[in-house]
Amino acid sequence: MENTAKKSRKNQFIRAFETFGRSFLLPVSVLPAAGILKGIGSAFTNSSTVEMHPWMANETLQFVMGFLDMLGSVAFSNLPVIFAVGVAVGLAKQEKGSAALSGLLGFLVLHKTLNFLLAASGQLVDASAENASELMAANMQTTILGIQTMDLNVFGGIITGIIVYLVHKKAIRVQVPQIFGFFSGPRLVPILIMPAMAMVAVGFFFVWPLVQAGINLLSVAILKSGYFGTFAYGVIERLLLPFGLHHGLNWPVRTTPLGGTFLIGGQEFSGTINAYMAALAGKSPIDPMITRFSSGKFIFNMFGLPGAALAMYVTAKPENKKTVGSLLLAAGLTSFLTGITEPLEFTFLFIAPALYGVHAVLAGTTMLVANLAGAAFLTPTGHGLINFIIYGVLQGTRTKWFLLPIIGVFCFAIYFVVFTYVIKKFDFKTPGREDDPATIALHGKDETRKKMGVKTLKDIEKERQSGAVDGAKLSLHDQAVALIDAHGGSENIDNVDACITRLRINVKDDSVVDSDRIKSDLNAMGFNKSGMQMQSIYGGRANQLKVEIQDILGLAE
Repeated sequence: MENTAKKSRKNQFIRAFETFGRSFLLPVSVLPAAGILKGIGSAFTNSSTVEMHPWMANETLQFVMGFLDMLGSVAFSNLPVIFAVGVAVGLAKQEKGSAALSGLLGFLVLHKTLNFLLAASGQLVDASAENASELMAANMQTTILGIQTMDLNVFGGIITGIIVYLVHKKAIRVQVPQIFGFFSGPRLVPILIMPAMAMVAVGFFFVWPLVQAGINLLSVAILKSGYFGTFAYGVIERLLLPFGLHHGLNWPVRTTPLGGTFLIGGQEFSGTINAYMAALAGKSPIDPMITRFSSGKFIFNMFGLPGAALAMYVTAKPENKKTVGSLLLAAGLTSFLTGITEPLEFTFLFIAPALYGVHAVLAGTTMLVANLAGAAFLTPTGHGLINFIIYGVLQGTRTKWFLLPIIGVFCFAIYFVVFTYVIKKFDFKTPGREDDPATIALHGKDETRKKMGVKTLKDIEKERQSGAVDGAKLSLHDQAVALIDAHGGSENIDNVDACITRLRINVKDDSVVDSDRIKSDLNAMGFNKSGMQMQSIYGGRANQLKVEIQDILGLAE
């Protein structure tokens, strides 16, 4: 009984952490596009780059690139309010429009109240003073949306989003007297948010200086962890990824002081993304401590994992190499070009989990080596060739982008040698090495393609002839209906959600979930369980399936 209770508490903690991390997906979804705009714009408008390449001084080019830089800066300059709205919407399960409005209103109330309290207590820094920026930084104050307030960084937005979610969850079900019926449900939420966030602001006014001091100490501890911290981060982040928990680790580091506070051009910037974007606009060399949690990812995504793919190909049985080679080549190129690693990582995770542990250690080692070498390139998300060109190569030698191919060659070789040795030493049944030809994964047998969720035109034609259900030919609605049935029916489903690539369905009884059918007939590229949450990998189709299933089950707004 006690063990069951402990297991339940553990699952609840994992679920809460995962939900919290996943709530970041909406606000951070704007960063890749904004980052590309700013990356391209800053690359062509940086004064030192223009000095080296006089042709860039063309007025029309500078106008266009300055415009792109401005567009990208809009998102990075307003991350706190984006997180306030995004986290509230991401956490809310219904009436998301009300949550969004309440998130914005709550954020404004929080900072206007703090401005009032600072002014009333005589602590508001004179913004017209000659050294106003230094005084505001020293007194932990900043200006957000034209409001001079306490500098809560992105934490202010995240906490606002969480408070809005808690109020929203209760308020939309509150029954008010009939005479006030108009203000019931979703319309009640923003009304209650105003006093709620005013009280939160009062708490912040007294408590935040202590919290900020603690965050500063933790930030310093992370920075002082130095190269060991870089290695540990790389290992832990990879180990969290299969469970969907890596977002809860990544985004606080990228957007809050937990990732470090860096002095750039006389101004402090918190979080690795903010600091890097600010550094791109200057002339000074970029501090590799800003990018230590990112540079190595480019290297093992673009070189390490393709090396592992080659090792799996080389160790496959000769008769299976032709089929498995095409699949591994496609997965390796995907990792190299876009930084999307799930097809490769989940292949050896599902077949030989110990290999994933080897990969995690090698990933941490790669990040450590990149940090030691002084690599200084970073991206908001997507560690592949495309973003490497934008955020590394186009930004000039300050990023030391040339280190990537140098370290990459060794990374490729090490991944290849280590994976080849481990696969042969322990006889791991990676694609093409299965004892039973009928269960060869990612190869030419029907069972293999079903297991990995891969279908060729020949497979589709065979299924057509045999009358089998082909998930690739199902309409979105029919596929959603089939997925509901494969998860035990509507009565067995608690919640439906999705991240960038995975459809996440929480069920009451996991024993009735037909994972084989989901992977074979319904074309999931992979399947994973996290407690009572069933995670099916569908790439960009995951969110479409989520919306369709929510509509069918009546879970939509």
